[in-house]
Amino acid sequence: MSWTRPPLTALAVCVLLLAATTGCDSGAAANQGQNAASPSPVGKVVDDTDAEGRHYREVGEDEAPEVGIEVQPDADGDDGSWDVRLSLRRFRFSPAGAGERAVAGRGLAYLYVDGRLVTRLRTPEYRLPARLVPRGTHQVTVRLYADDGTVWAVADGPVQSTADITASEPEREPEPEETLTPSPSSAAPGEPGTRPCTGGRCSPERAGKAS
Repeated sequence: MSWTRPPLTALAVCVLLLAATTGCDSGAAANQGQNAASPSPVGKVVDDTDAEGRHYREVGEDEAPEVGIEVQPDADGDDGSWDVRLSLRRFRFSPAGAGERAVAGRGLAYLYVDGRLVTRLRTPEYRLPARLVPRGTHQVTVRLYADDGTVWAVADGPVQSTADITASEPEREPEPEETLTPSPSSAAPGEPGTRPCTGGRCSPERAGKAS
């Protein structure tokens, strides 16, 4: 029986080719994993900031979120509070504890009265206490923020909406009117110096003379 020994050179070439292929596949898988863990940034962070120094995150008009605000007196109470309602488009509130990174169309809303921060909202409704809007005209502004603290913005400014409201002093209930009761005569009938009137005529009693 005869057999032929395969050339050692051919075997070595096959082993090298197999190792190279395995190395390429593992490198491609590693690159895919890195790409999945590092999503592309959303928009562009620019130099413009809000009053607290938070930078604007500028996105295109076609993908930017939108917000509207409506403020009305509270119809269910007489404490002078106001009902705030937001209308949103291409935006969802992130739950509490969300990671501090910008995600397209996600985040929270900051509510301002006359430029002063009142609260941070994760719901589209809020009751504004009367103590925050004393008598006079005020501006109530809502502005959208990403979870990393940047301001959602477009080319012409931040994504926000403002409503003007005028608060007046609460009406006071009228005080009850006092009922005047006529006072009795200072001298009752029968007392000395008086004489009861009868028959429609009355004359003063004359004092008697001592005898």
